[in-house]
Amino acid sequence: MGLVSSAGAAEGNVKVTPLGSHDGEFCSRDRALVFEDPNGTRILYDAGRTVAGPDDPRLGNINVILVSHMHGDHVGDQRIAKTNAGTCASPDTSVSTLPQSNSVDIAVKKQAKIVTGSEMPAFFAAKLKAAGGDAANSMLVRFGAERELGGVAITTVPAVHSNGVSPGFLTGPLAEHLKQAGVGASVGPPTGYVLTFSNGLVVYLSGDTGITAEQELVVKDHYGAQLVVMNIGDTYTTGPKEAAYVINDLIEPKAVIASHANEPATAGGELKQGTRTSLFRDLVKVPVHVPLSGQTMSFDSDANCTEGCD
Repeated sequence: MGLVSSAGAAEGNVKVTPLGSHDGEFCSRDRALVFEDPNGTRILYDAGRTVAGPDDPRLGNINVILVSHMHGDHVGDQRIAKTNAGTCASPDTSVSTLPQSNSVDIAVKKQAKIVTGSEMPAFFAAKLKAAGGDAANSMLVRFGAERELGGVAITTVPAVHSNGVSPGFLTGPLAEHLKQAGVGASVGPPTGYVLTFSNGLVVYLSGDTGITAEQELVVKDHYGAQLVVMNIGDTYTTGPKEAAYVINDLIEPKAVIASHANEPATAGGELKQGTRTSLFRDLVKVPVHVPLSGQTMSFDSDANCTEGCD
């Protein structure tokens, strides 16, 4: 789909729609969020396993796809066939998307740009070409640089995690050699993102990360992020206590959306006590919004939620 012009788009709210495995819940595999600029530009962040491929009716038009790193639960090594299959704790993600990935399948069907940093763009260019798409739709933006697409400014920021490509995404002898050796291919370090929307809202997407100095020096001091999407899953990423420190002491945004909790955090759309998500909410000093699948939240330029938040 063609990118929307930014002309005249200085007002209005940014819409954020979680695309999880179970309608109205925040479940264990949920990663994907769709951001819609006031001018209509739509950005899919970390499609992962809970988007039912390019024909998922919840997707609509997608102009840009962001992938923080190459782990299967973010790029999408498998996916759901439909929503509400399996349980919130263990959704049915049995549809394989190897070797191309859920993100690439969506990009080809939607004719969307994939915007990544590090050494990921060359990988996605090859995947797009192999899947019948346009390799030029894989676009690079490095840390400290900026790329504007459809009126939204996009940059990558450092994340502390790993970023190996599983042999399942590869073909030929190399894939078999890596599999036998028990290692993956490297495409450089993982990233987070900072998005500046046409209404002035600045959003930090943490990807999978631990605590970093850049969260204060870059995300807060330079970009002035007002809304944060923060991973809280523990063991593999920052835990709820560490994530609360990032929010309260390093970034100090106006609001935060919990992400990557690795748990069935809600039941009947209500946050369950004793979960990592509830602990995070209790520790954070600003409003914490729980991303209930399919429930669109709207944010003004100051990150005030004007509609759809719990």
